[in-house]
Amino acid sequence: MFTIEHEFDATVITLVDEGQAPLQEDVVVNSFAEVITVEQYDPRTDQVVRIALSPEQVRDLAAALDLPEGVYQLKTGAP
Repeated sequence: MFTIEHEFDATVITLVDEGQAPLQEDVVVNSFAEVITVEQYDPRTDQVVRIALSPEQVRDLAAALDLPEGVYQLKTGAP
């Protein structure tokens, strides 16, 4: 399950683990114009772990999910 919320300066996507136990903590994706952050609470440290990705890194990640093993560089702009 996931939710999508549009806030003033970001789109917030929350991914809820509905799989079999043990379940993982919710993942929160904050999409701003210049950066995308991915956050997840770590119960071992009682802290939220956060990583930041550029829009280009997110584009590459999305493409990589559907590609076989290898090295790739996505072209931008006109063909």
